Amino acid sequence: MLQLNVKNETSRLKAVVLGSAINNGPTPTVEEAYDPKSLEYILAGTYPIEEDMVKEMEAFNQVFQKYNVKVFRPEMIEEYNQIFTRDIGFVIDDMFIKANILPDRDRELDAINYVIDQMDPTKVVRPPDEVHIEGGDVMLWNDYIFIGTYKGSDYADYKTARTNKEGVAYIRNLFPNKIVKEFDLVKSKIEARDNALHLDCCFQPVGKDKGIIYKSGFREEADYMYLVKLFGKENLFHITRDEMYYMNSNVFSIAEDVVVSEKNFTRLNAWLRENGFTVEEIPYAEISKQEGLLRCSTLPLIRE
Repeated sequence: MLQLNVKNETSRLKAVVLGSAINNGPTPTVEEAYDPKSLEYILAGTYPIEEDMVKEMEAFNQVFQKYNVKVFRPEMIEEYNQIFTRDIGFVIDDMFIKANILPDRDRELDAINYVIDQMDPTKVVRPPDEVHIEGGDVMLWNDYIFIGTYKGSDYADYKTARTNKEGVAYIRNLFPNKIVKEFDLVKSKIEARDNALHLDCCFQPVGKDKGIIYKSGFREEADYMYLVKLFGKENLFHITRDEMYYMNSNVFSIAEDVVVSEKNFTRLNAWLRENGFTVEEIPYAEISKQEGLLRCSTLPLIRE
């Protein structure tokens, strides 16, 4: 039996589901692109190839092995993208919440059924259909649950709008003892540099009291100021529009002092080291072309 436990983003990781790039399927067509960033690379003919992505994910896996983390991988579905496990479900405290993702991605959840079967069934929930919520929008900070959402009236027109107000209300009801704070994110169907697909595209805590943040990812300045007040401006690393595009805030913490980061994130990695973090640098630039990075391809199950 898996004793689920995740209360924040940075406590020592014990068990995780890491996505898989094996048998990832052909390059999507222009019509199939879910987000403006993938579209850019499809049109440029530089969409990532399976072999490169498999190598990148294996480098990530090796870091987990180094830190004795138990790693589960999804069962393989032929010709199917199974990289971003963060979208399909997430753990809060000792509960596993299945996400209502885009309908054509439902099979991804089936591929980790063998993991879900090892959980206490009373601790596994699936929200009703009207609730949209994805793990990339859910950020745990001990007593706080930060949730990215999109409040624009054109929500239904955006494939990039992944978590709705019903999703926020659902989590609020499930965890009445937590402070649930929602953040209205900037979305764009056409300009990847102005599209915060999930909350972890513009904010993520690291360590005990620090964070990485992109101010322009928030539609309301008050939401950004809320985090500045909570963490303290001196504890926040502010990323640029280009750094947001390359997903600098989408790193992944194995422990309070160990962060896995992309090797090209020069400025961020230097800041992390200056602040006492061990930075495990790996190549992940090919995977990032699909508008997802390190945090997106993990689903933490147990942290100490």
